[in-house]
Amino acid sequence: MRTARSLMKIVRFFRRPRVSDTTLVIVLSAPAIITITFLIVQGQTPLVLGPAHYLVGVMFLLMRRRRPILTAALVAAVDSVGITAQIMTYTPVSAIAFYSLGRYTTGRATVITSVAAYAVYATAMELFWRAEGGWLAALFTIAVPVGVGQLVRLRTELNERSRREAADAAVRDERRRIARELHDVVAHHITVINALVGGARATLPPEQKVTRDALESAEQTARQAMSEMRRLLDVLRADGNEGPDAATGVGAERLPALIKEAGSAGLPADLTVTGEPVELPAAVDHAVYRIVQEALTNTRKHAVSARASVRLAYEPDAVEVEVVDDGLAKGNGTPGFGLGGMAERVALCGGQLSTGPRPEGGFRVHARIPLEKS
Repeated sequence: MRTARSLMKIVRFFRRPRVSDTTLVIVLSAPAIITITFLIVQGQTPLVLGPAHYLVGVMFLLMRRRRPILTAALVAAVDSVGITAQIMTYTPVSAIAFYSLGRYTTGRATVITSVAAYAVYATAMELFWRAEGGWLAALFTIAVPVGVGQLVRLRTELNERSRREAADAAVRDERRRIARELHDVVAHHITVINALVGGARATLPPEQKVTRDALESAEQTARQAMSEMRRLLDVLRADGNEGPDAATGVGAERLPALIKEAGSAGLPADLTVTGEPVELPAAVDHAVYRIVQEALTNTRKHAVSARASVRLAYEPDAVEVEVVDDGLAKGNGTPGFGLGGMAERVALCGGQLSTGPRPEGGFRVHARIPLEKS
């Protein structure tokens, strides 16, 4: 493990642009330096001109990332001198310089520099080297490395864009998850508190004015909290896409407690479970609880004299949850995120949701979520 960490540190060190370019120059320079030393020792000084010319071009690669156009121009100038003097034609330095041109520049600058360099190479080859197809060799010398550099640059930009989009999507998903949990949990409990306070206020005798005023103030505070929370949800849900739901410890096994809580808040409700109960996937289990919770909350908020019935059906390949009530709609409720949140949860699990008024009166929420076969 320690060896792997050490190797990774070494790799990260050599990936630094300045270190990488310096290492590249050292590696490319080493053969030329050794050759020059050997020729001087052997007394063949006139032959030193070729490797020395090559060594000059290598030095320009130190700035290939920061100034790719200048690097390509200087290498082209050095190579044209070498072609004119018939010392050498093309070297690996040319390929690296023009690859860097395509990799680190874009648009018109790349085209203009490449065309100018091609004109220099082709002219030098045709006038001084006098080789057949010199213009074609010059074209390949420039076009291929520049094209490869452009492809690498585009691929890097696409990967970077994909990483940014993935990070942005993760942030949006987390915001949507927080907004949904905030709505499901806080709105539910505030509604229960508001209902209990309203019920207590309604049962007070007329002479207890102070207590009545205090309870009425509590109701107003709860309504204000709901209004402010809705504005907060508008901000959190802006430009968001639905993402994975984190498990929060609630599921189908807590439905009896939820039904009891609804009864305590003034909404008579009953629960019917059919089929053989099985352990549900975390996302499905969570969605079932939240659908029932939201449906009961909506009934308390938007229906008068209602009674709710909850049905949970386990099937071999799916689970169904249905919440129906027989209340009369108040008709003055403010549209919220409840039904939208239900649809998002069910869609995330690959299921189908249907909601709407019942012909005989009341409201119905029905969801069917498929289960993966083990």
